Parts: sequence; structure tokens; C-alpha cells
Amino acid sequence: MTPTDSSPTDSSPAAAAREAREAFATGRTTAPAWRREQLTALDRLLAENGPAIETALKSDLGKHPLETHTIEIGSVRSEIALTLANLENWLAPQEVPAPGYLHPATASTVLQPLGTVLIIAPWNYPVHLLLMPLVGAIAAGNAVVVKPSELAPQTSRLMAKLFPAYLDSRAIRLVEGAVEETTELLTAAWDHIFYTGNGTVAKIVMAAAAKHLTPVTLELGGKSPVWIDESADIDEAAAWLAWGKLLNAGQTCIAPDYVLATPAAVEPLVEALERSIAAMYGADPRASADYGRIVNARHVDRLARLCGSGTPVIGGQVDRDERYVAPTVLRDVSLDDPVMAEEIFGPVLPIITVSDADEAIALINSRDKPLALYCFTGRDTTRTAFLERTASGGLTVNATMVHAGVEGLPFGGVGASGMGAYHGERTLRVFSHERAVLHKLDGPGLARFGWAPYTAEKEQALRAPATGAN
Repeated sequence: MTPTDSSPTDSSPAAAAREAREAFATGRTTAPAWRREQLTALDRLLAENGPAIETALKSDLGKHPLETHTIEIGSVRSEIALTLANLENWLAPQEVPAPGYLHPATASTVLQPLGTVLIIAPWNYPVHLLLMPLVGAIAAGNAVVVKPSELAPQTSRLMAKLFPAYLDSRAIRLVEGAVEETTELLTAAWDHIFYTGNGTVAKIVMAAAAKHLTPVTLELGGKSPVWIDESADIDEAAAWLAWGKLLNAGQTCIAPDYVLATPAAVEPLVEALERSIAAMYGADPRASADYGRIVNARHVDRLARLCGSGTPVIGGQVDRDERYVAPTVLRDVSLDDPVMAEEIFGPVLPIITVSDADEAIALINSRDKPLALYCFTGRDTTRTAFLERTASGGLTVNATMVHAGVEGLPFGGVGASGMGAYHGERTLRVFSHERAVLHKLDGPGLARFGWAPYTAEKEQALRAPATGAN
């Protein structure tokens, strides 16, 4: 691994922001060659440091190496490959027809980098959610400052070591730290802020951005509901639910948060979930190398409190010292229970019995718009009802979470679940300004249309009262 530039000596948030802005002012980041070099270097960073990344994520979140390679490393490398393969086409000027009265003339749109951007990443996927937006920010030609989460300290420390060894350390800066450092970063004037996390911090980010009229992308979360009725393939639905809910120990922004089910579907679903969980993690998930851990003791305590809602029919065990919360399914949950008052962000799945799809849709629509919505049904009319009568960042029918892996689909929320969407070409556009360009070619000017400077006589005539009937 070879540094692309000498490392700055001052790693403070203020210095990182200043030096990134100075780097952008040199024009270095707008060169197509620089963009390709940095994307290729980022790919090498991931390819050459797999074991170290595995170790960091095992320490921070108990992630299995296969999960690390597929979701944390592989997904970003795929995004880099897609971007490199399409970068020239994505950046090509797009011609727009010029109206006849302007002929001869040409019109087009050109994507320009916004300038200096800030990316604030969360702890639950501390590599994937740090680097996925970075791919688009680099591809768009920006200088970037990234802030990994202090709640995944081993991953943050590793990325801080690797960034200057692989990337242009003047134009692409990483700032470690906690609330104090993030607060200091937010005082700077940015050309865009990309934040992934919770709604409470998002309001702080927006307030700071408003002081400089800085645009923001907010990738948040919320309570993503699941509908299941008796017409669904219950075994298949349970398998998708168990996978989506328990991946990364439930610490996923688009994880199924709660289930709304018809009375006839509840008992078969609970039985099928028990079989699916055992098939994935064995009789004792605590002993499974595939089952992750909660990020810290504070979140373990929070989840233990939520497990007190309703009646636990699967799991419920908690070990604070191990940061372990068992796969847990709750029945007899009411809307007033603590588990329904916040995003769960853990391996706890409440089931609420409703009479039919209409009641479920009314309940969903009475709450904040979710980041994802899942619908398991064999009825076309029910699928159509959820499509037409609900709002969410994404809607997936008869599966969970996989919509986020479709490169052509936007990933983002609506309302309280987020603002803006990315992945693929959209990520490049998030960090770009679409500039309008008109080139008037040689030919007739304003005189062609009878336009001429105003004179006192013309102004007097225009101000005179109109005469005659219309």
C-alpha cells in the first residue's frame, strides 16, 4: 500500500475541513484521472485488508467473516466496479433541445462536483455505510471529510489507519471522535452533508446545515412494518423474516420492526419462526458463530426493557456481559407497549394481531412513514392495496431487505425515515450539481425579435392608459 500524498499533520476537525476545501480549490479532484485513481485505490484498500476488517467487525459487532465479506466489503467493491464501468457515461453532458427561436444554439446539462462534502456514518454497518456514499462523492469529483462512528471503535481506528495509506490524504480526510468532534465538523460550511443515523441527531445536522444553507441527505430508519395474512406461504415468510430480523442481530435500518398479522396467521407464523431460527442458529443461538452481538451494554439494557412488552414466545434471554440478546418473538403486544414506541434496532420481533389488511394499512398510515414496508400475501388485491394506499421508502413483497441490493433502485426514506436517496448513479448525482449550459451560436441576436433598449418615449407609451374596447 502506497500513500497517494503526504499525510497532514493536523488531524483536528477544523483542519480537516479547511484542508479538504483547499484541496478542492486546486482543481485536483475534478480530474477524471483522479476520480478513477481514488476509486481504484479504495477498492485495493478493501481487497488487501479483508482479515483486518474481519477482526475489527468481529470485535465491534460480533460479525461472522462471511457477513463481513458479503455485506461490508463485497457490496462496496461491487459499487466501485459499477461506478468505474459507467463513470464516463454518467458524467457525459446530456443534450437538451434548444427552442427554435434561439437557433442556432445548443443546450445541455453538465454534472459538476458540489465542492467539499461531509459524510457522517453510523456504527451498525461501519464499513458499508461509511464507504458507499464515499464512492459517489469521489466519482462526482468532490473533496470529502468522513466521520466514522465512535461506537464501532475498532473499525473506526482501522479506517483511520488505512485511509491515508491508500487515498489522497489532502482531499479525502477521516476524522475520528465522538460528539465533540462531530459538533465541530458541523460548524464548518459544507457544500453537502450526508448523514446516516437516527432522527434525533438528524435534526441537529439539519439545524447546523441551515446556518450555511447547506443541502443534506438524511438516511434514517424507523419502524418498518410487515404484513402477513393466511394466504401467504407462512414457512417462506418466516424464513425471510428470521433472516431480515436477525442479520447483524437486528441492527439494520431496514430490518422488519414489527408484524401485523391476521388471527389465522399468527400461530402458524410463530411455529414457523421457531423452526427458521433453529435452522439458522441452532438450538442455542448464543453458541452460534453466525449470530452477532449488540453494539454496547447501553443498547443491551434498552433491548432488555423492550423484551418486557407483551408475552415472549421465543427467546427473551439477555446476557449484558456478552452483549447478547437472544432472537425474541413477542405476542399479545399492544400499540401502547414500549416496544412499539421506538425503532427496535435489535433481534426483538413483536406480533400484533389485526382483523384484516384495511386495519393494518390504517395503523401503518397513522404512524411515521417507514424506511421499508414488507408485505407477505398471496392476494393480488392486498398487494395492490399496500402499493397504492401506503407510503414508505421502499416496498418489498414476499421478501425482506433485498431491495437494498438492487443497484437500479433508489435507497432512501420519506418523511421521518429520511430525505434523499442513493446507490449507483444516484449516489454520484447526490454529490453533483446539474448545471444548465446554453451556447448561442453565431446568428441573429435580440434585434431578430424586435427587442431593443427602452427609451423614454417607449416607456411613456407603455405606461399610457389603454384606449378602445377589447
